[in-house]
Amino acid sequence: MNNEERLTPATQNIERVADLEKKFLERRTPVERIGDAIGGFAGSMKFVVLHIVVFALWFIINNHMIPAIPAFDPFPYMFLNMAVSLEAVVLSTFVLMKQNSMSRRSEQRDHLNLQIDMLTEQETTKNLQLLRLICDHLGIKDVRLDPEVKELAAETVVHQIAEELNQKLSEE
Repeated sequence: MNNEERLTPATQNIERVADLEKKFLERRTPVERIGDAIGGFAGSMKFVVLHIVVFALWFIINNHMIPAIPAFDPFPYMFLNMAVSLEAVVLSTFVLMKQNSMSRRSEQRDHLNLQIDMLTEQETTKNLQLLRLICDHLGIKDVRLDPEVKELAAETVVHQIAEELNQKLSEE
């Protein structure tokens, strides 16, 4: 018995999802990895604390609170304004790169979910058809005559449902 067989179905699913995530992360280019790392750091508490410390030191030094260190950017702190503006431009680009990466990952998950949902729909329809055949064979007429069961046992045309949904959403 291998390790996969001993795991519960839920644990197996967790392992599979973790493997998919790992593969997605491994397929990123070096530039994407750097962008994700910078974007991740920019959204962290360490980043906030670092900025508070740097700004506090900047103000302390440039307000002559430490006589041994000469002011290099006196009020109105033009150099600080320029540095913060440049940082905002660069960081916003990294944040957008990280969001794009997360969006691609989400789209892949959505496509996988759609495939699984479609397969589940096909399996459920086939099960209903088999159950109807069993009921017919056993002479159970209530199930065979039930219009809802008959409708649910019919093949589902996914693209038709998608078109109906798009039409309904465009009406609102």
